[in-house]
Amino acid sequence: MSSTRSTAGRGETRPSTGERGAGTRERGAGTRERGAGTRERIVQQSADLFRLQGYSATGVKQIVEAAQAPFGSLYHFFPGGKEQLGAEAIRVSGALYEQLIPAVLDPAPDPVTGVRNFFAGAAEHLRETDYADACPIATVALEVSSTSEPMREACAEVFNEWIDATSTRLGAAGVPRRRARALALTLLCSLEGAFVLARALRSTEPLEHAGDASAALVRQALAPRRSRARR
Repeated sequence: MSSTRSTAGRGETRPSTGERGAGTRERGAGTRERGAGTRERIVQQSADLFRLQGYSATGVKQIVEAAQAPFGSLYHFFPGGKEQLGAEAIRVSGALYEQLIPAVLDPAPDPVTGVRNFFAGAAEHLRETDYADACPIATVALEVSSTSEPMREACAEVFNEWIDATSTRLGAAGVPRRRARALALTLLCSLEGAFVLARALRSTEPLEHAGDASAALVRQALAPRRSRARR
């Protein structure tokens, strides 16, 4: 049976009900895909701009222009405006940067080398970006933690996830659980503080010294296990 019907007196054909329904679904799917793409561009461009120039210095107009999106689309996807968008951008950036932890630590022959490599990689990236691209979260956290609770919560959530991811790997290497978390927190403090000094001094020296000190702390934390293994 034909899937189209003839229109009497005009020699035209019209799609059947099934075909019209399928076409509507395809157009709807295409619209959703375009919408998802627009939303992703807005979030990604926001994250990039916040990281490089800060939250307060980044305007909504600049975000939609960078994302090549209609102005109204930002409020369509984020009814809460810039603050809601900012919290989402923080979480997306945080998840992306968290992938660096296994990417750098897991291939290393031991945790001490892995930590040293992490700081060395951070120093190299900072130098390559002319000291403009450091931590994507700290830049915003310093600005908004006292003025925006949703943004503060997003930053805290990301930092805790980084601490947990690092603590898990230290624990797997033999560092006792409670000490592993304290050590992971210390490593993050060292990294973030070194970023601030490195950008201000326009030198990777703070990251290099922080990397050496952090590696020494990890070696010290693993010493009891190595001592037991030799017995």
